[in-house]
Amino acid sequence: MPAGTLFIVATPIGNLADLSPRALETLRQVAAVCAEDTRRSGQLLAHFGVERPLIALHEHNEDALAQRIVARLQAGESLALVSDAGTPLVSDPGYRVVRAARAAGIPVSPVPGACAAIAALSVAGLPSDRFVFEGFLPAKASARRDQLAALAGESRTLVFYESSHRIAESLADMRAAFGDARPAVLARELTKLFETVLDGNLADLHRRVETDDNQRKGEFVVIVQGAGEDADAQIAEGRRVYTLLNAHLPPSAAAKLAAEITGAPRKALYGQKD
Repeated sequence: MPAGTLFIVATPIGNLADLSPRALETLRQVAAVCAEDTRRSGQLLAHFGVERPLIALHEHNEDALAQRIVARLQAGESLALVSDAGTPLVSDPGYRVVRAARAAGIPVSPVPGACAAIAALSVAGLPSDRFVFEGFLPAKASARRDQLAALAGESRTLVFYESSHRIAESLADMRAAFGDARPAVLARELTKLFETVLDGNLADLHRRVETDDNQRKGEFVVIVQGAGEDADAQIAEGRRVYTLLNAHLPPSAAAKLAAEITGAPRKALYGQKD
C-alpha cells in the first residue's frame, strides 16, 4: 500500500476567514488531525463542520508518538498536523514528527497560511530583507537578559513572540540590552477585533505598555530593528561584552576591558541600570 502524506496545515491566528480553501479541504480529507490542543482545534474544526478524529500532539508526548504516527502514514493513511494557531512548528511542537516522517520516506506537504511573525513583519515598516526569528524569550529574567545581551550587536531585524504577563518586563530588558532609542514595533492581537500595531523606539513602546492596561492584553509580536553602524550599536555591543565579562571580573575591570574591545565609552557601560 502506498504511504500516506503528512500535511502541515496553517490555521488562522485570529480571524477565521483566514483559513484557506485548500487547508479546509485537506482537513476534511485526512484520516485524522494531530493537534497541540485538541479542544481548541476541535472548536475550529466544528466551526467549519469538519468531523475528523483528533490526536493530541504536544511537546510532552511528541517523541513517544512520532513512530506511531509514522506507522499510520506507512499504512497508507494521510494525516494533518496543526498548531493552536498559525503555521505549525513556528514556536510550536511538530519538528520531531516531521523529521521522523521524512526519515521514513513519507511525503510531507505544507499547506501555507497565517503566521504571526510574518504578518507582523509585513506591517512593521522596519527592514525585512534580512531578519532573525527568536520566538519566545526565556521566562527566567536572568536567562532572558543574557539572551538579549547576546543579540545586542545583531544587524538583522529581530522578531520575538511574547505573552501578556511578560510583555512589560521583556520590553524593559530590551531597553537595557539594545538602548532606549532602538526603533521597534509592537504588534498585538493581529487579525483580531482589538488589533493594534504601535511603532516608535523601545522606550516609547515600554512606556505605552506600562501606562495602558489594554496594551498588556493579548498575544504579542515584538519587532526590533537590528544594530546599525553607529554609536548606539557600538554602545549596545559594549554592554553585551560587559555583561559577559562581568560574570568573571569585577565591574570596573569588566567595563574597562569591554570598552577596549568594542570602542564603546566606558562610562556608558559601567554601572548601567534601566
